[in-house]
Amino acid sequence: MDPDTAADFTVENVEKALHQLYYDPNIENKNLAQKWLMQAQVSPQAWQFCWVLLRPEKVPEIQYFGASALHTKISRYWGDIPAEQYDTLKMQLFSQIAHFASGSKIVLTRLCVALASLALNMMPEAWPGAVSEMVRMFQEEGGEVDGRARCLALLELLTVLPEEFQTSRLPQYRKGQVRGALGSEWTAVYPLLQQLLRQPDSPPLVKARVLKCLSSWVLLDVPLNESEGLVEASFTALADPELFDTAVEAIVNTISQPDSQRYVNTLLKLVPQVLQLQEQLRDAVQNGDMETSHGICRIAVSLGENHSRALLEQVEHWQSFLALVNMIMFCTGIPGHYPVNETTSSLTLTFWYTLQDDIMSFEAEKQAIYLQVYRPVYFQLVDVLLHKAQFPTDEEYASWSSDEKEQFRIYRVDVSDTLMYVYEMLGAELLSNLYDKLGRVLTNTEPTTTWQDTEALLYGFQSIAETIDVNYSDVIPGLIGLIPRININNVQLADTVMFTIGALAEWLADHPVMLSSVLPLVLQALGNPDLSVSSVSTLKKICRECKYDLPPYAANIVAVSQEVLIKQIHKTSQCMWLMQALGFLLSALPVEEILRNLHSLITPYIQQLEKLAGETPNPSNKLAIIHILGLLSNLFTTLDITKQEEESGENAPPIKSVVVVLQQVFALIQTVLSKWLNDSQVVEAVCAIFEKSVKTLLHDFAPMVSQLSEMLGQMYSTIPQASALDLTRQMVHIFASETNHFPPIKALFESVTSVTLTIFQQGPRDHPDIVDSFMQLQAQKPSMNVCECLRVLSLKFPEAPTVKSTCLFFTELIPRCADIPPVGQVVQEDGKLLLLAVLEAIGGQSSRSLMDQFAEVLFCLNKHCFALLTVWLKEALRSPGFPSSRVSNEQKDTFSQQVLRERVNKRRVKDIVKEFTLVCRGLHGTEYAADY
Repeated sequence: MDPDTAADFTVENVEKALHQLYYDPNIENKNLAQKWLMQAQVSPQAWQFCWVLLRPEKVPEIQYFGASALHTKISRYWGDIPAEQYDTLKMQLFSQIAHFASGSKIVLTRLCVALASLALNMMPEAWPGAVSEMVRMFQEEGGEVDGRARCLALLELLTVLPEEFQTSRLPQYRKGQVRGALGSEWTAVYPLLQQLLRQPDSPPLVKARVLKCLSSWVLLDVPLNESEGLVEASFTALADPELFDTAVEAIVNTISQPDSQRYVNTLLKLVPQVLQLQEQLRDAVQNGDMETSHGICRIAVSLGENHSRALLEQVEHWQSFLALVNMIMFCTGIPGHYPVNETTSSLTLTFWYTLQDDIMSFEAEKQAIYLQVYRPVYFQLVDVLLHKAQFPTDEEYASWSSDEKEQFRIYRVDVSDTLMYVYEMLGAELLSNLYDKLGRVLTNTEPTTTWQDTEALLYGFQSIAETIDVNYSDVIPGLIGLIPRININNVQLADTVMFTIGALAEWLADHPVMLSSVLPLVLQALGNPDLSVSSVSTLKKICRECKYDLPPYAANIVAVSQEVLIKQIHKTSQCMWLMQALGFLLSALPVEEILRNLHSLITPYIQQLEKLAGETPNPSNKLAIIHILGLLSNLFTTLDITKQEEESGENAPPIKSVVVVLQQVFALIQTVLSKWLNDSQVVEAVCAIFEKSVKTLLHDFAPMVSQLSEMLGQMYSTIPQASALDLTRQMVHIFASETNHFPPIKALFESVTSVTLTIFQQGPRDHPDIVDSFMQLQAQKPSMNVCECLRVLSLKFPEAPTVKSTCLFFTELIPRCADIPPVGQVVQEDGKLLLLAVLEAIGGQSSRSLMDQFAEVLFCLNKHCFALLTVWLKEALRSPGFPSSRVSNEQKDTFSQQVLRERVNKRRVKDIVKEFTLVCRGLHGTEYAADY
């Protein structure tokens, strides 16, 4: 079908297009057909062809399109339908639905949606009592359509009505009216649903549709007490396996409605009904029926989670609510391993947060009473959660898929978060409790104790210590004492031991005497590739938190680290973390030792880099180069020598030797760059090294400013990259205010500005990262004022590309005046100069072909600096003969008013500027203007 043949929206063509859409193997033809059919559906001809397409002899695909076209016309083009045709349309739809009641289900649903849309648009004035009429129409004896088919059609119509309301395009004021009208019609729906659900001879299919219909209507916030009987009947339906899933949905949807918490008496009646499901739940668990146990758990959790506060406050019913809490506890501790044997326990975790929040929000006296009841429950919860977090046997775990292992990992994180939250209620007693259990497990010689028991208890400690300050706890010294006694014969246990030590790094900083107990374990684990992430991250935490207590262990830490780096035991990211750990460690050593360790650490890499620099570039040596540059960069990230500088006074030549080390590396990097200057990844790795070392060394970096400025300029002009601009910004920030460094920094600044303008000229939208970094660079405010550079970009250049890129630069800069204060300051101070240059250009100084660019700058100023522009325009245009002697004051005023009025329509501003420039040039009304 040709999408342009809009006039040919005939029945025949629609049928051809549908055949093409469904059966043509060519995807382009399918797409063309779909595009044409979408146009057909919204065309005026749709009113004619849709009824023809619904004829009984047509196939369901064609009938479905006819019904969809009807729905589209009614829902999206309601205003096109004359009011006198409403009733005819209504009766036609009723007739079609009655016909399709025993026909195609998908067509029937579409027709019901169309009638629902019609009803929503007519309610309440044009069709009062719409729902009652629907019920009445379908309950009347209907010729050849049997009663059951009519009943199912009515239920389908009643189900889609609230759903269509949720997605309808009704205006907001109408939505309120229609919602009210629908709510009042629940009285017509409820008895019908109640009767059908309770009638013994109702077929299961009818009952299932009734339950779906209830689920749909509760979305309209039907009062819970008005659907009480239906909810009760839904509980009864849970006993029927065919109805179980739809009954669960209906109950959960009803209970979860926000409005339902107002009906406390009804909620209290629901609690015993939920508790009666416990036997069915236990049987399901015993028989491995995961679907049934999952459904019952959803019901218990939705009642508990949505209404815990309302039910807690019914003090006289505290025992039944406690029974519900215990039922949810059973669901949390459901036997089997998540996610392989069960998927239910994860549903319950949010409930425990909610219940705790509600209890803790009571005033002190009331809270104390509830805590007496619920603290023991939460201690039991901790036991249950730690049991659920246990790994299965090694053999079973090995049989899990990688997806199951990942789901289990996420589940353990959720358990960890819950334990951390529960700590707020249980406090220090929780840690004592875990410590006592761990002590018993580790001293227990009985064969029943497994590594999984130990691991889970440590995981509990780790979960809490990771985010909560445990410095005051009196059990941590005992825990640190127990750790070396653990028989670590398993990777998962070893990982958790590492992470637990890492979580206690801040505590170790306050109790350095205990470092000797755990550090050997960490260093030993560093040599095991299976413990890579946990051992390296733990060492990094210890080096960061405890660095001033580590000098006695430094030689050993450096030696082990060097060994594992040489043996390439760890993946790239862990190697980077290890270098950061060493940076922290070295920072706390005396200067001589820093230098000695630096040399021993860096020398092997310098030698490797020298070798790589001499090789012909290829993919494998590129990776090796980036790896080495990354290692050095990460070392410099955390190597902070400012403390030594403060201690050793001003004349501290040894510290300058750090720069000497860097200078050695610098010469080598230049050699590497000469071969890799065109490779953006290598350039980025080089920039990262210097950005980190500039931040670390600050003014001690001075001897390298000139060299680095030159290299940066070269790098950026070869491959412009955001990383080079970010490094330039660091340099400008630190050194531009120092007289002796100003020339190379200024040269670098002008060089990157010039290159960036070329990028602006080609199209800045392709390089958002460069644009962003360039704006950040311009936002620096050292003694070199940004405006000095803005004047370099003078708009009076005759070259069109320069002017275009300069205008583009300003249209990028001006919108940032609100979120980058220095830019805002520059615009405020020098925006008027910019405006004068723009007006001069419009007045005749620049080619007419550039007027669109100047219009964009004006539009941008008007959109982002309206108040300033109003003042500047008035002041600028007051000057006689400016911007041209050919324009009168009236014409200038008109131009000013027109520009200030347009803050949305950029196209209009371009037209205003073109008009004004013709007047300024004396060309208005000439043949030149016609060409323009």
